Amino acid sequence: MSSPAPATKDRARPVPPPLRLDSAPWPDIAAVAAHSLLAVPLGATEQHGPHLPFTVDTDIAVALCERLALSRPAVILAPPVPYGSSGEHAGFPGTLSIGRAAMEVLLVELVRSADDFAGVVLVCAHGGNAEPVRRATEQLRAEGRNVLSWLPTGDPADSHAGHQETSAVLALRPGTVRGDRAEPGCTRPLRDLMPTLRRSGLRAVTPNGVLGDPTRASASDGHRLLGTWAQSLQSAVHAWAGPVTHARTPQPRAVR
Repeated sequence: MSSPAPATKDRARPVPPPLRLDSAPWPDIAAVAAHSLLAVPLGATEQHGPHLPFTVDTDIAVALCERLALSRPAVILAPPVPYGSSGEHAGFPGTLSIGRAAMEVLLVELVRSADDFAGVVLVCAHGGNAEPVRRATEQLRAEGRNVLSWLPTGDPADSHAGHQETSAVLALRPGTVRGDRAEPGCTRPLRDLMPTLRRSGLRAVTPNGVLGDPTRASASDGHRLLGTWAQSLQSAVHAWAGPVTHARTPQPRAVR
């Protein structure tokens, strides 16, 4: 019997999991915070049509932060902010919104409290948060804080609970998708709907809460889309924070 082939230096080593505030004690964070970026997922709790859960935006933001942390060293994951500015969805039971003003204040105070880190990356997957995120980022930068905000882009005629988001959820949490309830909604570009949406809310333009057509969504499309978004996020962070180094963030010590 031949002996096993010797290990080679070219064999890829497993990538250790990133540090997470929801599972690491403070001494482990203190040891690396000054050289680490804090990635904060920003989501929402709002309706996503008759076929998707209320946590779509939060789930996507968390997944993108996790991919960012695996793509470069010294990224620490914060728990997500699961509520946002979702007032336009108020006509659908279950939607919870804190409004634009509260969202802006929350982000300003949150990032101010994170001065121990080298910088903060706000990863927002809810379009309704775009304005408060922009305003908060401008204020924080004016205060001299190192902060980057990023939002994904997509088809303006498929902006909510349509093909893109349904595919993403099929890739991330397929058990939460009610495919038997998926149906097209309004497919007009979002910019054409904004006057009515701002005046009367989303239900005035789409009774089922969908902007797009989810009926042909697939997990494979979702994986491709998440990969595209993750690459865009990674490129933005690279341009802002510089290239990665070869040393990874030290891992938490085992609890004995």
